[in-house]
Amino acid sequence: MTKLELEDNGKKGRFVIYDNNEEAGEMTFTWAGKEKFIIDHTEVDDKFGGKGYAKQLVMAGVDYARENDLKIIPLCPYAKMRFDRDESLRDVLA
Repeated sequence: MTKLELEDNGKKGRFVIYDNNEEAGEMTFTWAGKEKFIIDHTEVDDKFGGKGYAKQLVMAGVDYARENDLKIIPLCPYAKMRFDRDESLRDVLA
């Protein structure tokens, strides 16, 4: 069973994915003002590789941006690749 959580201190934050209550990966971000955030890192532990968790983390960020009328600057190479590949994500690009 997987679970996603958002941690945010107002300056930086992260989305964390858990696999059976064990932290499997994270996507970190930094706020760039009040209306956009920078995805700066996405990482999934090797032992949880191949399960699509990195994509789930990026999509959690996209959903959060859409729900809160925010924009995303994808500096993380993985997140940037996801945005480049999927035109449906362009609405949240800064």
